[in-house]
Amino acid sequence: MSPLTLYYDGRCPLCQAEMLYLQHRDRLGLLNCVDITQNDFDAHATGLSCERAMASIHGRLPNGDWVTGVAVFAAAYERVGLRRMAWLLSRPSLQPVLGWGYARFARHRYTLSRWFGPSVLRFVRRWLIRA
Repeated sequence: MSPLTLYYDGRCPLCQAEMLYLQHRDRLGLLNCVDITQNDFDAHATGLSCERAMASIHGRLPNGDWVTGVAVFAAAYERVGLRRMAWLLSRPSLQPVLGWGYARFARHRYTLSRWFGPSVLRFVRRWLIRA
């Protein structure tokens, strides 16, 4: 299976928690998580504009193909061994609902993170320490 580079919003605690969890499960080294909010992120070099990157999670395969939104999670979960979740997220019949839900989440992630982010991030960090 080919590696996947994930471009995520590191200022979002919920996004951070997800990336920490995925990195913890990535025993084969198939994920590379890139925080697009870091000073060393070069949007021009990746071909991914800051606006597009902030609007939705993006993933890039070694052949240069991009994956966005829910498809990124399906691809990432497959690579870390969460095959049932990847299968569920890739069902064509669910794409309209999942796409709609993810678009709402992405648009309101800072509000949601204010409410739940710190607790979720704390939980994931504690869980990873114990694992």
